[in-house]
Amino acid sequence: MTIRALFRAAAVQGVAAPYNTLHLKVFYPGQISKNDPTQNLGVVPADVSQAPFPIVIFFNGINCGAELYQWLAVTLAERGFVVVTFNWVAENSPGMVAITPGVDLAMMAPARYGTGPSATALPTIIRELEHLQTEGVLAGLLDLERMILGGHSAGGRVAIENANPTFFSNVVATFAYGGHAAAAVQLGYEAGQILPLPDQVPMLLMGGTRDGVIFNSSYRYGITWDQAQTPVVRTFQEAIAGGRNDSYLCIVEGANHFSIADGVDGTTGCPFLDYPETQPAAAVRSLLADTIGLFIDAHGRGKEGAIATLNQLPVTHQSLIVQWDRK
Repeated sequence: MTIRALFRAAAVQGVAAPYNTLHLKVFYPGQISKNDPTQNLGVVPADVSQAPFPIVIFFNGINCGAELYQWLAVTLAERGFVVVTFNWVAENSPGMVAITPGVDLAMMAPARYGTGPSATALPTIIRELEHLQTEGVLAGLLDLERMILGGHSAGGRVAIENANPTFFSNVVATFAYGGHAAAAVQLGYEAGQILPLPDQVPMLLMGGTRDGVIFNSSYRYGITWDQAQTPVVRTFQEAIAGGRNDSYLCIVEGANHFSIADGVDGTTGCPFLDYPETQPAAAVRSLLADTIGLFIDAHGRGKEGAIATLNQLPVTHQSLIVQWDRK
């Protein structure tokens, strides 16, 4: 098996040019054959022995290019998933052009929050996956009824707030790193408020004790957080009721806001707000990949033994996991 990827471009309906185009990179398990004439074109068939493939859709942080998460996409594809990352350059907010995960700010206002989806890129991505199901190397091999939403930072928030089967019936699980559900006071919310999440599918919330971006952005929420990981912890405690034992909290000692990214673009965004990591970056990424992979193995496709292994992580990684909870 080898991991391959294909590119797609798709127009977002209702968005004016030139800010209406998504550039997708779709990773999949491939199977190279020396007898396949398409290999000279770089077109590699999928490894059909692992099909149908559940789908992971990953939402990037603001001004974080999709290439920063390629390491994770490849790792998850090695576990038998099709993984979608994308770049979308658009007006993230009026007058601010950036790489965005796609957020409908109108749906974040107090009167409308939770009444409909806010993930503006997701319908387009799903339509493109439906098209890939009909032609090309992935035709007939996608499990369109098992989609997992994941993301980093603002993209993590998009994932957990839109993992609602009422909005997207094929979403079966969600995860986020460095994302939370604190309410921005500029939208009209009270200081320190944590907004409710759909809480209808399994959820994994992850964060780091050295997340300077979250800590130094406290003013947006009218409060100074006690610790860098506080809004992530509070999201787990307050935004979901739990009760099914399929929602998890994992706080990583020494990890910062960009620990899930392989490299940081210091020319844009706000990496200057972050604190230095105090753990080896490779060790942290390895833990994040194991945790995410086991979570979606267990709760995204019901793989035997995955739940037991997932629940052993705080024991096997005592030096890295400072807080672990499940409800």
